[in-house]
Amino acid sequence: MKKAKVYGINGPVVNIEGDVFFASEVVEIAGLRGEIITLKPGMATAQVYESTAGLSPGVNVIGTGRPMSIKLQPGIVGRIFDGILSPLDEMPSTFSTGRKIRSVENLHHTQQKTWTVKISATTGQHLTQGDIFAEVPETPLITYKAMVPPGISGTVTYVAPDGVYSSDTPIITLDNGTNLTLSQNWPIRIPRPVKKRQPLSQPLITGQRVIDSLFPIAKGGVAAIPGGFGTGKTMTQHQLAKWCDADLIVYTGCGERGNEMTEVLEDFAKLTDPKNGQPLLNRTILIANTSDMPVAAREASIYTGLTVAECYRDMGYHVALMADSTSRWAEALRELSGRLGEIPAEEGYPAYLSTRLSAFYGRAGYVTNLNGTEGSVTIVGAVSPQGGDFSEPVTQQTKRFISCYWALDRRLAYARHFPAIDWNNSYSNYLPNLTEWYANKISPKFMELREKLMSILQEETALLEIVKLIGADSLSDNQHHTLALAKTIRQQFLQQNAYDPNDTFMSLQEQFILMKSLL
Repeated sequence: MKKAKVYGINGPVVNIEGDVFFASEVVEIAGLRGEIITLKPGMATAQVYESTAGLSPGVNVIGTGRPMSIKLQPGIVGRIFDGILSPLDEMPSTFSTGRKIRSVENLHHTQQKTWTVKISATTGQHLTQGDIFAEVPETPLITYKAMVPPGISGTVTYVAPDGVYSSDTPIITLDNGTNLTLSQNWPIRIPRPVKKRQPLSQPLITGQRVIDSLFPIAKGGVAAIPGGFGTGKTMTQHQLAKWCDADLIVYTGCGERGNEMTEVLEDFAKLTDPKNGQPLLNRTILIANTSDMPVAAREASIYTGLTVAECYRDMGYHVALMADSTSRWAEALRELSGRLGEIPAEEGYPAYLSTRLSAFYGRAGYVTNLNGTEGSVTIVGAVSPQGGDFSEPVTQQTKRFISCYWALDRRLAYARHFPAIDWNNSYSNYLPNLTEWYANKISPKFMELREKLMSILQEETALLEIVKLIGADSLSDNQHHTLALAKTIRQQFLQQNAYDPNDTFMSLQEQFILMKSLL
């Protein structure tokens, strides 16, 4: 076992004396987990995912010999975890004093839980990477499908009978001596392999009119929701998580307030999925790394959420990942970079900010999996620019890697216009790819009506500038009519009440009928 000693401590950054580790290796420091992030002759630096209070120089550091990984197994759906997939307390005890979420210390109760397993593999069958060999009814909505880990193949020599097993019990044995269980470990920073990436040609239907009709996102696409404080980023993501037609939602609260994550828990526990009448929590995974949790785990939390999403994508599910917010994640990068003494770039962010954002959003996609099924990961990331300044580095770098941009406007939010998506500054580059789908599934005239509606809104913006300069009396009757129609569109179509059970969701067919009646 590789050992070294702590040399110095700087918050979550720990300097280690020794030459025995490799880059990205997980180490254990007095019971705390960390990850090696830099190496120098005779010295290594680790970021620790828990509080280093009480840690002192001279403490032994033990290398695990593996990169930062999470255990993918049944029992993840419908629960809440921290940034490195350690389970948090059960629902009743999460609502403690101060509405904070308290973490538990180990995974023992998750590892020892048993599951009713139906095994589909047979003796003599040849299994390759990605093949599904067993199924577990994880929740009434989600069936966990045990897959052969990437890089493993062989002929089945032993099959356990259908029955009740824990996640670590071998249920399949291959001719090369490999035992297959319900669980597998995967490094969070490495994308899971796929057979083929498909073109994005189907929309992710959200039930929100301004999104579905004006600025749609494709399944497997990426979108950003930038907005200042109080403009409704979290509320918009909650609406998407509740109503979008993804099979599974992975909601990652990265650096947000603890009471917001508690509110998500409360809402999702009460809500019923309109498609099947089941509790919405039965198809939701919550990853909470609130602002009072260790900063290093915040940096890892979005990779944890992505890895979980990719695992269920590999089973053939369409997954939507909500990251709230990537700005808090970037601030964690900045803090760790500063403690490491790296040369800062714009506004103190590390020079590799764009590389990290590209790697994050690049893991979205609509794919053909190794086992031949189709699945997707759609990423919707909230961006919280300080002071609502969209020219700051995180927002600008994010725009390079996304194709759907839902810009929130403070004036709309303060006027109680929700969702406060500014139709003048928002855009979707998925429209050309989705035109055929809208024409075949909804109506050949759908995009034509959408263009008319957008032109009226754009004309209203130009006319309002004229009114500011020379007054409303200078406008013609037709222009007054345009302003009246645009006001009706804003109030009746773009505005949507999340608390009204009849207005919180609208199907695409109904959206088309409403557009047609307005125009």
